[in-house]
Amino acid sequence: MSGTTQPSTPRLAGKVALVTGAGRGIGRAEAILLAQQGAQVVVNDISTRAGEMARDVVEQIRATGGDAAANTDTIAGMDGAERVVRTAVDTFGRLDILVNNAGIVAPAEVAEMSEADWDHVIAVNLKGTFATTRHASRVFKRQLSGVIINTSSESGLGHPAMANYAAAKEGIIGFTRAVARELGRFGIRCNAIRPRAFDTGGTTVYYEAYQRWQPLYDALGRYSVGTRGLIRGKARAETVAALVAWLCSDTAAHVNGRTFCVGGDEIGLWSEPELTRSVCRDGGWTLEALDGIARERLIGDLTNDFLAPAVGTKEL
Repeated sequence: MSGTTQPSTPRLAGKVALVTGAGRGIGRAEAILLAQQGAQVVVNDISTRAGEMARDVVEQIRATGGDAAANTDTIAGMDGAERVVRTAVDTFGRLDILVNNAGIVAPAEVAEMSEADWDHVIAVNLKGTFATTRHASRVFKRQLSGVIINTSSESGLGHPAMANYAAAKEGIIGFTRAVARELGRFGIRCNAIRPRAFDTGGTTVYYEAYQRWQPLYDALGRYSVGTRGLIRGKARAETVAALVAWLCSDTAAHVNGRTFCVGGDEIGLWSEPELTRSVCRDGGWTLEALDGIARERLIGDLTNDFLAPAVGTKEL
């Protein structure tokens, strides 16, 4: 391609990377590309058929001259996450890159969502990201270096019938910003991505949920997020992997605490949160003052954009 050059040496030579949920989909593509770029890779996925898939990915990496090891611990608990990180250190002697990719979905309307579905999604997506980061950060701090890539989602912007997943994924954004600010002084970088990719196992459940609640999504129109890149089928895991490998390289050594979108032909940098307007009043605020100044200057032009026709579970 015009304007691009292939580095004479792999970008990540001498690095050790850990990718969670790497038995298939985005994680698999990330693990393979990181290995192609010279990293030794720990391929993590749970001890089921996915665990066998993790070993398949390791064999694929080794068959092309790379170096990799499999780990089948769950990252949803602290002990499992510690074992995942220890696998990298014990096998390869260090850890330089942590890609928190593992995640699950359990779609349901919030009024029907079970406590188990809420807890499990939060545990794998959000607590799992914390757990691996907690243990990896201890290694990184000793080395005074390290890169963390966390996997969020556009669903975090507000996804109907996916409140558990949205909460976990947007929690990852806040977690990313906090870790970047806390660990930056140790030479550790932490960034997040909101990927779109159709070729991932979890997308089957995700897409089925989209089909079920399509009337609600259609009614909300442009205010429904997290599905556009998915249903086109154009977004591929390899594109996500390319951005992740790039963010792990020295090219992005100055990037910390940021959030990127990636899918299909598009990559982008998300804005950081900021106040869009504010009002002040000497002596603070009362209900009457809020009715007056605040109502006029703060919320006067706002509308409820989510007044879609009622779509209940029975109708779906």
